[in-house]
Amino acid sequence: MAAPPEITCTNLSGKFVMNKSLSDDIDSMLALQGLSWLTRTAISLATVVLTIKEYKKDNLYHIDITSVASGLSTTQENRTLDWTEREHSDRIFGKCRGKSRFWKTGEYKMEGPGSQEDATFLQAHKLKNGQDSKFLDDEHVQSYVKNIDSPAGWEAEMAWGFEDIKGDRRYTRRIVVWKNGEFRRARVVYDYKGAADKQDNDDGLAYGEE
Repeated sequence: MAAPPEITCTNLSGKFVMNKSLSDDIDSMLALQGLSWLTRTAISLATVVLTIKEYKKDNLYHIDITSVASGLSTTQENRTLDWTEREHSDRIFGKCRGKSRFWKTGEYKMEGPGSQEDATFLQAHKLKNGQDSKFLDDEHVQSYVKNIDSPAGWEAEMAWGFEDIKGDRRYTRRIVVWKNGEFRRARVVYDYKGAADKQDNDDGLAYGEE
């Protein structure tokens, strides 16, 4: 399902399901991040559902994400878009330190150790095959993370936005992972599944209300 025009990186609340037929294969990327064959196989078979809640608090944007992969553990990752490093840990990717912020078209500054080609891919100027592409909106999310389980841990950078894919407006994540001089690039595409279910203990802010 295509995302409606009002769903943007500053109004991202909703449910999204990874569309594996439209996404790049991420198996080699997960292998570079140290995931076992068994875990990678489970991920390849799982339905991945993101429940995203975006809101403003104390004049800062927050994006809280619950990720559910069928047959695997549920993970919770909460981002504050102020470009301040925070630690996060889950059972799949281990202990990491990361930061996130908004960026506008034409103002991207890559944090990771990659090449100009990596920056071009992250800004959605090109697909992996070299074909031209672009983000539809002017404001996007940048996220940088480093695995800190070991001194030689991987680094990853993501750029989130919306793209026209086969005539439909879809939420995408451009990802580059680096480790020991190797890199992997992938675009992950999501189907929009509507508004997130509101829970009794939610304060309203999690659904974009101020």
